[in-house]
Amino acid sequence: MKSYKVIVTPEAEKELKGYIAYLRSVKKNPQAVRNVLNDFKDTKTSLGNVAGSLKEPESEELRSRGLKRMNFLRHNYFLLYYIGNDEIVYITNSNFPHQ
Repeated sequence: MKSYKVIVTPEAEKELKGYIAYLRSVKKNPQAVRNVLNDFKDTKTSLGNVAGSLKEPESEELRSRGLKRMNFLRHNYFLLYYIGNDEIVYITNSNFPHQ
């Protein structure tokens, strides 16, 4: 099974940091911060192992943009990603709730 290098794009990094800041400062929930960060890390690791085998998305919009979707392992969030010509997986964004 092929293993991919996974890169988080600046846009996805900004989304993650924004959601973590919201959990930390508004919700004041350090446990939620740890849980989401650990789940993101574990999902990213898993994505590196399965990115090429996940099915094409049902959404025509995602297909037309060349994106695929992977659900977080333990939370009701998902990542959008694509596999570049360089065979690197790029996480473009996630679906964290808007703050």
